[in-house]
Amino acid sequence: MIKQEAYFGGGCFWCTEAIFKNLEGVILIEPGYCGGSVANPTYEQVSRGDTGHAETIRIVFDSDVLSFDRLLDVFFHTHDPTSLNRQGNDSGTQYRSVIFYVDDEQKSAAKGYIRKLGENGEFSKPIVTDVTAFDVFYPAEDYHRDYFANHSKEPYCQLVINPKIEHFWQRYEDWAKKS
Repeated sequence: MIKQEAYFGGGCFWCTEAIFKNLEGVILIEPGYCGGSVANPTYEQVSRGDTGHAETIRIVFDSDVLSFDRLLDVFFHTHDPTSLNRQGNDSGTQYRSVIFYVDDEQKSAAKGYIRKLGENGEFSKPIVTDVTAFDVFYPAEDYHRDYFANHSKEPYCQLVINPKIEHFWQRYEDWAKKS
């Protein structure tokens, strides 16, 4: 087993956590904050949009089972990478589409994947996803972990997260965890 890490901001981290935890090869998903200027930010600070942080998930994965390219595929097809600083009703830089790369290999893969999507005309608008060097990750407060699993009956989960998970299962059933 070769453990690697990836950091993605695709809007609400409740949504992205709920999606990526279903992928075979994912060892750990942790919601948190990246890309800002405030040390140890709180959810309230990030939600106001004045810290510069994006809601981000930290993905620890077994690269013998799950490639970074596969993570990129799921990332780009389970949120709107063409929407600047917005995902659905969530707006502000804290909901931006961003990949925080940990090394030159991830940087090259992310930029190449974006280029390929553009050349293929996969999206009707240009991709606005930032590809930014990873600096530091601040874990979110405990109540954000497994948010969908613990609050699946709440309206936000039913109306926003559940359709994204259904889309994931339709598109990525072969890549999903079997248990």
